[in-house]
Amino acid sequence: MNFDLSEEQAIWKKIAHDFVEKELRPKAREVDEKEEFNWEAVRKGGPVGLLGMSIPEEYGGSNVDSISNAIAMEELGWGCGSTALAFTAHNGLGTAPIALYGSEELKKKWLPLVAGGKNKLGALALTEPGAGSDIQGGVITKAEKQGAEWIINGAKMWCTNAGIAEYIITLVRTDPRGGSKSLSMILVPTDSKGLKIGPAEKKMGLRGSPTHGVTYDNVRVPLGNLVGAEGHGLQQTLSTLDAGRISIGAISVGLAQAAMDAAVNYARERKAFGQAIAEFQAIQFKLSNMAMEIELARTMIYKTAWLKDQGRPYNKEAAIAKLFATEMAERVCYDAIQIHGGYGYSREYNVERMYRDARLMTIGEGTSEIQRLVIARHVLASE
Repeated sequence: MNFDLSEEQAIWKKIAHDFVEKELRPKAREVDEKEEFNWEAVRKGGPVGLLGMSIPEEYGGSNVDSISNAIAMEELGWGCGSTALAFTAHNGLGTAPIALYGSEELKKKWLPLVAGGKNKLGALALTEPGAGSDIQGGVITKAEKQGAEWIINGAKMWCTNAGIAEYIITLVRTDPRGGSKSLSMILVPTDSKGLKIGPAEKKMGLRGSPTHGVTYDNVRVPLGNLVGAEGHGLQQTLSTLDAGRISIGAISVGLAQAAMDAAVNYARERKAFGQAIAEFQAIQFKLSNMAMEIELARTMIYKTAWLKDQGRPYNKEAAIAKLFATEMAERVCYDAIQIHGGYGYSREYNVERMYRDARLMTIGEGTSEIQRLVIARHVLASE
């Protein structure tokens, strides 16, 4: 990597890499095969700062800059896609909205609780069974005021971390008339009466990252659990997703790097027709394309993170970075399997798992199709 990181960022990268190499990478296959969440790594990740990347220091977090966050997410993706997804869902979705928009009371109560690794994590519930990407018009989960409480009814799908969360920030409709000011975010503790978290979904990949359906049956929470201003939920969600796309892109770069590392090692060792297959031009061209695309994706991720740190607009860049990095990871993992030949299709080799893990990245945090729509709007709006 040829980026000039600051001394602090370089130290952070080494801390994250060493942690991942020791705690995540050796258990990645077991996590996938048993479909078990790696709690041991998460517990140890708290003191390192990996659970508080979006949390200010006064609330127990590490509050790293966006480039450092991308560095950590790439390292986590390199080690284990499942655990990386849980980390980014916690940091970017489960804690960032509270840190950015929450009241002082919410910050003091909940952020220290989930920053240290001793307790459960944070989660965010956006998607609904019949809505998919239609956040503004598709949300029918509603919250109504009654006295000093919100009463919430509805259902959510694909909520990462729901089964291992202390709370779920829930996007709800607080104004039945609709419009861009009709949605709000409300923090719902997972021990709330009437809240039901369904069994973990059986997924193609990322099998060690629990994803659940959630239902709300007259769930009551205090009015003070509103995250941000009432009616600002859509704007807060879109901003949260922009930042999340950097993290998903970074995880994808990590997955791709891991697949390329495996392909290089295998190509050097595997003999065919009297020589290592790394000597064949067909293999070298695949490896060259991998290296080129990984480097381009990483550069775009860092550029987008830098723009965010500068307080500059980055909506288009986040869409470009997420789109390119996630589709790149699929291509790299595909070719890594191809280089392994029949062995690559076997679960004995890690590239099979990496390919399955990479597949979700073009869907979560906004599909590739949504990213293209975002980019197109910017292109068509430019003079």
